[in-house]
Amino acid sequence: MSNAFDDVLSANTDYVENFALAGLRPAAARGLALITCMDSRIEPLGVLGLKPGDAKVLRNAGARVTDETLRTLVLAAYLLEVERVMVMPHTRCKMASVDSDDAVHGLIYEKHGVDTRSLEFHTDNDQLGALRHDLGRVRHHPLLPKGLPVAGVIYDVDTGKVSPVDA
Repeated sequence: MSNAFDDVLSANTDYVENFALAGLRPAAARGLALITCMDSRIEPLGVLGLKPGDAKVLRNAGARVTDETLRTLVLAAYLLEVERVMVMPHTRCKMASVDSDDAVHGLIYEKHGVDTRSLEFHTDNDQLGALRHDLGRVRHHPLLPKGLPVAGVIYDVDTGKVSPVDA
């Protein structure tokens, strides 16, 4: 393995010495699935007063409810004790700041010469509209339990505040 990972592998040695999560059940102890962005400014557990083992956290660019997200939610609902779902995009999100997937494809091609048109990035500069659309996808998915509580919130990366949008 390259030394490009030496810092994180070394940090793992320290982590192992103080490891305190052994014995956690694989289920969501507080029954929550949280869909949020991969943005490193978000600490999903801390934001909501959770600790390891409390929730299933699904992260992707833009906190979008994709087919893959729905597949994972179905598994979580039936096998991992998820009883409620929260979708939490955030302010100043790159995926909500561009007009379309075409714009992202263009940026990547311009800067790196890589043609990414085979991928769908799910960009949408109407973040509230995209969130409401995604909440509908969860609420109306035929394989998820009927009446599954679903809420949408926006996380402010500058203050840490979570504001309900559609709870």
